[in-house]
Amino acid sequence: MTSPSVVTLGETMALMRTTEIGSLRHAHAMALGIGGAESNVAIGLARLGVAVSWLGRVGDDSLGERVARDIRAEGVDARVIADAGAPTGLMVKERPSASSTAVQYYRAGSAGSRLHPDDLPDGWIAAASLLHLTGITALLSETARAALHSAIDHARDAGATVTFDINYRSALASAETAGPVLRELAERADIVFGGAEEFAILYPGLSADEAAARLRSAGCATVVLKRGAEGASVLTDGSVVDAPGFSIDPIDTVGAGDAFVAGYLSGLLDGLDVERTLQRANACGAMACLVPGDWEAAPSLRDLERFLDGDADPVRR
Repeated sequence: MTSPSVVTLGETMALMRTTEIGSLRHAHAMALGIGGAESNVAIGLARLGVAVSWLGRVGDDSLGERVARDIRAEGVDARVIADAGAPTGLMVKERPSASSTAVQYYRAGSAGSRLHPDDLPDGWIAAASLLHLTGITALLSETARAALHSAIDHARDAGATVTFDINYRSALASAETAGPVLRELAERADIVFGGAEEFAILYPGLSADEAAARLRSAGCATVVLKRGAEGASVLTDGSVVDAPGFSIDPIDTVGAGDAFVAGYLSGLLDGLDVERTLQRANACGAMACLVPGDWEAAPSLRDLERFLDGDADPVRR
């Protein structure tokens, strides 16, 4: 198998979602799938032609087998560890109204939360040019957080780029608890993704621009500010590049941030300039909102070209 350009690790759960609009109290049918921030990014990258590998723990159960099967079916090199001592985590998604989505997590004590530094295969990270991590995994457990720091150590030794999506989840920890944990990882990364509220968790009281300056002073080269439908900005030393979002009618916004990251990283690896990289990232994020599911609408390069050729117009701010 071709050595991956990107490696990532974290928890992927089974996902059950209602097939109709309305509360779970009255739902009659559910669709089964999978979802997880890091595997969403991996699938998005694979569809854009990037060789990518994902590592994670799942339960030694049918849902764990579903996770492994679905990720591998998308062309991702999945390094799956079946844990007989814990179940595969579960997320349940409902659409209370046509314009809203609610997610509930059942992941306490899951196999994914038992990720450990010893799970990292020898030479796995050294073979890649980029390591992608998220703050979700950092808040699952102490061993999962240690695995992320160990992965960064390996990446640094190999000269690989480290990217980090803050991806704060209040269900995992309060902002006060999460802030120092996420800040430590962000300050060890080369590229950091986040929304304005997430940067405020890293550095309470600072604006996104001020937080970016603090990260750059810590050694982070690039900060990518995600603004949702309004687009995104890239902040580096002495320069800011803005790109508008796209006007769409969203169906399911869960997973849009992961699609954005996949688009950005693929543009970076393809050697695109900052403006075109942001355009690709914004387009991928928008397209992910057009179909129910966490990753199902992640585009191929052909899909992306068609979308950019006229299926949607940039939002003018």
